[in-house]
Amino acid sequence: MSSDPESTVRAFIDRINSHDPGAIVALCTPGHVFSDSLGNRIRGRSALLPAWQGYFSHFPNYRIAVSHVLAVGPVVAVFGIASATLANTRKAPHSSWSIPAAWRAVIRSRLVSQWQVYADNKPVYALLERVRS
Repeated sequence: MSSDPESTVRAFIDRINSHDPGAIVALCTPGHVFSDSLGNRIRGRSALLPAWQGYFSHFPNYRIAVSHVLAVGPVVAVFGIASATLANTRKAPHSSWSIPAAWRAVIRSRLVSQWQVYADNKPVYALLERVRS
């Protein structure tokens, strides 16, 4: 693993796109903090593993497509598109979504100590609401 923060973030995104929660968590610091676009936080590796497993059970083909990366010291900003398809498509025939998104990472000792998501998830919430009704 390179000591370059941008390379660490790109490896992290590769692990996310591979849908391997164990590999994702292995690239996180023990005190890692994940923050979603609503400000919810998940702290620590032990909480991250089931969170990623649960997310991939709902959105098994979740993917981050990177268009731009900016790195300043240990802080890396990523801009691109997040997309996925809901696992249970019987109730929602149009179950795919794709939204512009940004991510902020802080790298410590070649591991991701913070991962923050910035996105307007209204299309995702609308899809989940259709499935519930």
